[in-house]
Amino acid sequence: MAKLSTEDLLGQFKEMTLVELSEFVKSFETEFDVTAAAPVAVAAAGGAAAAGAADGAQDEFTVILENAGSQKIAVIKEVRGLNSSLGLKEAKDLVDATPATLLEKASKETADKAKAALEAAGATVTIKQSLIRKTPLGITSSGGFQ
Repeated sequence: MAKLSTEDLLGQFKEMTLVELSEFVKSFETEFDVTAAAPVAVAAAGGAAAAGAADGAQDEFTVILENAGSQKIAVIKEVRGLNSSLGLKEAKDLVDATPATLLEKASKETADKAKAALEAAGATVTIKQSLIRKTPLGITSSGGFQ
């Protein structure tokens, strides 16, 4: 079987219906024992990463849920608000598995908003910072917390 390029794969995905694509994702998850519902909100950090890339150095933040506190249901609702791709069970499992990383590579503003919302719901949250540096070859490397 010939190896497909990224462009070929994307072309195939564009032709699929949402139901077909959903079935494909489920099959992929089963075949490779992975999950597509990551407990991080990568999309929220994507815009910030693109905006700061021109600077050569950028601060990125990771939001970690340390403890859900006594208002677990409110915290689960906030976790689902941060990552709408999580179902109720996934959000509950994430909250039960504290400490858990909720956001990675988030902007300072996004991380602060998430922390404020989670703390208002009764959770204990920490924010870790990592500095992204560009090497002379233009390769991005992370320092600090991963």
